[in-house]
Amino acid sequence: MSFAYPVSRPSLSGGELDYVTRAVTDGWISSQGSYVREFEDAFAQYNGVAHGVACSSGTAALTLALRALGIGPGDEVVVPEFTMVASAWAVTHSGATPVFVDCGDDLNIDVARIEEKITPRTRALMPVHVYGRRCDMDAVMELAHDYNLRVVEDSAEAHGVRPVGDIACFSLFANKIITAGEGGVCLTDDRHLAEQMAHLRAMAFSKDHNFLHKKVAYNYRMTNLQAGVALAQVERLDEILAARKRIEKRYQQGLEGVDGVTLLPERDVLWMFDLRAERRDELRAHLADAGIETRLFFKPMSRQPFYLDPVWPSLNAHRFSEDGLYLPTYTDLTESGQDYIVGKIREFYGA
Repeated sequence: MSFAYPVSRPSLSGGELDYVTRAVTDGWISSQGSYVREFEDAFAQYNGVAHGVACSSGTAALTLALRALGIGPGDEVVVPEFTMVASAWAVTHSGATPVFVDCGDDLNIDVARIEEKITPRTRALMPVHVYGRRCDMDAVMELAHDYNLRVVEDSAEAHGVRPVGDIACFSLFANKIITAGEGGVCLTDDRHLAEQMAHLRAMAFSKDHNFLHKKVAYNYRMTNLQAGVALAQVERLDEILAARKRIEKRYQQGLEGVDGVTLLPERDVLWMFDLRAERRDELRAHLADAGIETRLFFKPMSRQPFYLDPVWPSLNAHRFSEDGLYLPTYTDLTESGQDYIVGKIREFYGA
């Protein structure tokens, strides 16, 4: 079904076409092109971090981070119940075991519940900045200090939230705040970790490329074409974040006081405008008939068939997944478009 107002749409009004055209014209379309390093450096500098390592997806970024930290079989990593499944998958891909912690009212991991899940096998914490809300990183970092744990931030939905952990991992999928179509990037201040991630993403070739590989690695490289798009997006990131902040404010004002709608805490950066809605599925059908796409909240990790735990019906993450949705949220969404969407929601609830 085609929607007049899709849930997401990339904004490609900067230098994206110019950079991609130049890459094609010059013949540098693989991961060896100059835009890869330029993007890594630009994004790292924007975030005040020393090193960027571009890769093929956000899931790849998380997997590289865990591998570079030496996390593997026998280890445990604390992961939120309320997140996209890729967070947990990255732990599983590394050979370790994800240990899940329920969310608080802001949908982020409930930091007060983390300590009870830490065991002698715990090696890392993986906070996720859900929908652009920054986790309580002061509390996370204090726990990491007290228990000598590493911190991998899943920042897939939070470009503009400055990293403080050992490694921060971003997605560059087409629906993210900035995009390369597909792709990801890791940020770290640790040169050794950056070198390890770059080594692992490129099949762990030796320096002389002699086809002897001393460890199992990946082909998680980003192409120069993707990096050209990503670089152009970073150049506009302040503009993009400002536009999305205006979108958040307009939704907030337009839906304030509507009976049947529960607005959620403000976001540090806006990825998607999320809310809780009574008669959610009926509302979604009403909006779809009006050409407006919506998406459901994440389901708890403990409800996923491969991590199934009978505790899932009692979780906050489940409660929120039952009535949560997010609205069309993209940089080029117009005020009139937003007013139309808000009007259709108010119409449904008789507001």
